[in-house]
Amino acid sequence: MAEERKRVLVVGGSGYLGQHLLAVLASGDGRFDVAFTHHREAPPQTLLDALPSLRAFRADLRSGDGLSAISTSFGQPHVIVNCAAISVPRACEMDPAAAMATNVPSSLVNWLLSFGNVNSLLIHLSTDQVYEGVKSFYKEEDETLPVNMYGKSKVAAEKFIVEKCSNYAILRSSIIYGPQTITPVTKSLPVQWMDGVLSQGQQVEFFNDEFRCPVYVKDMVDVILSLTKTWLSDGKKIQVLLNVGGPDRVSRLQMAEAVAGVRGYNHTIIKSVSASSVDRGVASPSDISMDITKLAQMLGIKPISFQDGVRATLDAQAST
Repeated sequence: MAEERKRVLVVGGSGYLGQHLLAVLASGDGRFDVAFTHHREAPPQTLLDALPSLRAFRADLRSGDGLSAISTSFGQPHVIVNCAAISVPRACEMDPAAAMATNVPSSLVNWLLSFGNVNSLLIHLSTDQVYEGVKSFYKEEDETLPVNMYGKSKVAAEKFIVEKCSNYAILRSSIIYGPQTITPVTKSLPVQWMDGVLSQGQQVEFFNDEFRCPVYVKDMVDVILSLTKTWLSDGKKIQVLLNVGGPDRVSRLQMAEAVAGVRGYNHTIIKSVSASSVDRGVASPSDISMDITKLAQMLGIKPISFQDGVRATLDAQAST
């Protein structure tokens, strides 16, 4: 008798990380039955054409509409990966109620609880913006003191999940970068954007005093797959909070310099400025670089350097 295929549901699967994750899950050895949710009227057709085994469900995370249809035709997922969020800090600042309603996955968790809560793992994407940003290399146990509504909504989500769920992995992600998705996302991708503006040969300003640990998207996918396989292989309780960033603490200025270095652009067009010189309509933490020691110890994953990630991103772009 064939072994039951494990059901994996990617919530917000039509987004950037979601599509990269779906591409790996659906093109594997067939051990996963993969579904995803989307918020728009129709799922991305090019994604379904490229990965015909996927099952798509329209769902509204704020109201929970659409989740019961997943129960009926897909069943209880063994693993749920929640990538859905309003992740633009300024958008969260302008509509705090929408940010909280979307980013705190109360309807999703309550749906999960309706199955009994013990046989599913929830992998939830959080953010480095839960930290205040006043020092370098934050550890998971450091206090969360977000300076904007985006960070506050993500802290509220973490607390809700820890309180309600029996099995969870919360991943505090930094900026995720890498190749474009099967169905191109509308949001600006950091490396591609820097490459585009620098290729024009005009002087461009970049912040020299905001530090992050950008993580290559394939490393992010590897972390999620590792947690998924661990859960499915032994079924032991998982309650974990992990910083997931790359190994390098870099400013936007240093990110641009890395892109220019790989491309061979003239570095003199890169102008160093302070983040305080621009009003973005939202407070932004100065240094939310993260210590990823726990990630390496627990999963044995060592994310690639920013330089190597930039090279891989631009190589992928050249081959499309």
